[in-house]
Amino acid sequence: MGPRSRWPKRPGAGGRRKVRAGLVGAVALALALSGCGLKSGSPMVDDVVPGSVGRGKPLDGASLTVTSKNFSENIILGQMIGLVFKAAGAEVLDRTNLPGSISAREAIVKGGADAMYEYTGTGWITYLGHAKPIADPLKQWEAVRDADRKNGVTWLPQSTLNNTYALAVSRKKNAKYHLRTLSDVAALARRNPSAVTICVENEFASRDDGLPGMEKAYGMSIPAGNIKKMDGGIIYTQVSKPNSCLLGEVFTTDGRIRAMDLDVLVDDKHFFPNYNAAPVVHTRTFEKYPEIAGLLDPLSRKLTTEVAQELNAKVDVEGQDPHEVAKDWLLREGFIRKG
Repeated sequence: MGPRSRWPKRPGAGGRRKVRAGLVGAVALALALSGCGLKSGSPMVDDVVPGSVGRGKPLDGASLTVTSKNFSENIILGQMIGLVFKAAGAEVLDRTNLPGSISAREAIVKGGADAMYEYTGTGWITYLGHAKPIADPLKQWEAVRDADRKNGVTWLPQSTLNNTYALAVSRKKNAKYHLRTLSDVAALARRNPSAVTICVENEFASRDDGLPGMEKAYGMSIPAGNIKKMDGGIIYTQVSKPNSCLLGEVFTTDGRIRAMDLDVLVDDKHFFPNYNAAPVVHTRTFEKYPEIAGLLDPLSRKLTTEVAQELNAKVDVEGQDPHEVAKDWLLREGFIRKG
């Protein structure tokens, strides 16, 4: 994910997912936009018709706005929602790629936008202010869904796409160590401390919900000299190099994981929060158009961490346009068809 860090800036919460630098400015912008009724964006003009979803055009006559945060994955997901709405008969205004989490969140809460994909961990920790995540993904989603109702936000069923933190190792280096889980890393650190070197972002290296907390949860102690701090975007290439860090902090849906031939280690003690992607809808919009659930539920069921890695790579590695990546996937899966 690189620049889309979810770490909360105290006070308050990429608390990932994870709020980021520029929080105050993002809040001010979001409130200004919602307060004056401004709806920036552009109409979706794609000629698409229903495929496996949207038959009968249940949104015919509706005018809906979709939004997203400003990182590749969330833009792709926002484009998917807009294209499905468009195929189902709606006129769609595209307000994806808003600056920061808070801008998109306020657009949904205030009604400046109708739908987007949000992450359960972000909702629970960043927006609702809980310090402790819930380990079970379904219970985490249920808790967010129930708690966010008072804010006028409706959470639809989540996908298995889980964009959370992880450690990764290059497959070539891992041929020597056979690491599969973070517990394996802890065992290696006890057995051979010099072998465990790690590339991380600055905040991950210092926060209780980052590296120090992970070390405590797994009973490992990585020597300070073995921890290399750097920009998140550099970590992937560093880990893939033969003479650099053994391990690196990554986001599980990042397309560079496949591109750099990295193995993601299993968080077998469930230390990191769940960040499952789920559609969120402005509640008044959902009450007016409950058909939205039937349009987006099949989409969410198809969205996995592996699918996200594939689609993110098309944007972040190959340089493709997020809108076209979203559209091509929807066409390939048969959710929509060309008009």
